[in-house]
Amino acid sequence: MTIQKHVYDEVTGNSIYGATANINYFLTTPLAPASDAGATNKTANVGAFTRRRYPGDATPSNVSASTRTFLVDPGRRNGSATPGSPFVLDDGVEKRSFTYTGSFTDLHAFLVSDSSKEMKCYSPSARYDISASAGGG
Repeated sequence: MTIQKHVYDEVTGNSIYGATANINYFLTTPLAPASDAGATNKTANVGAFTRRRYPGDATPSNVSASTRTFLVDPGRRNGSATPGSPFVLDDGVEKRSFTYTGSFTDLHAFLVSDSSKEMKCYSPSARYDISASAGGG
């Protein structure tokens, strides 16, 4: 099980980082990893500009306009670092740690609306009791 990015709010881009099975254990509606969309190539136009070879260069060179192709992978991470702040979910049977990006208020609202069971959410500053949502088990 690898740690992947799971976007729970498309508008703000707020995400939970963790193993998919671990996250979905606590939720009514399963989250799909952002990397399921796959990596894509995008292109950008670069305008013409002048470049100096060194500070004070009296004869700068001109660089013509061109297009660049670059790789975009929505779930990519750099090394083993996981972005965001940590939080822990505990239902008395399973206890799993994750990280999140965005505000904790948004994460808490998401968990309250989509929790599949009674659980405790431990943030860096406090513990919150979360009830199972109407659609939860």
